Amino acid sequence: MLGIVVKLYEQIQSGTDPLNHPIYTTNPTDVENVLVAPLGDTEILEIYNLTGRRAEYQLGIPKGDTHNWESGSKVSFFGKDWRIIGLPTEGIDKLIPLSWNKKVRVERYEQG
Repeated sequence: MLGIVVKLYEQIQSGTDPLNHPIYTTNPTDVENVLVAPLGDTEILEIYNLTGRRAEYQLGIPKGDTHNWESGSKVSFFGKDWRIIGLPTEGIDKLIPLSWNKKVRVERYEQG
């Protein structure tokens, strides 16, 4: 199995404003070998009932990846933009036989 390249837009703190609130810049990064799988209807409904958000895909993040995959981060793949829902779920590398040990779910994101 081989994943695709996904563009992750990480928010990196670049300073603070006069009121000492953090200022962030967006750093687009290509992450290779990310698995992309559509969610089933039951899982979509469960996530919607828990969070009020409509997840569409689950991403498998490769082992050793150190990027920030937390809620609200933007990702791009299949020519569309997506927003991460919730926190990543991570397993123990040595107990997982394949190349991916972390999962995140994403919803469609459209800038307005």
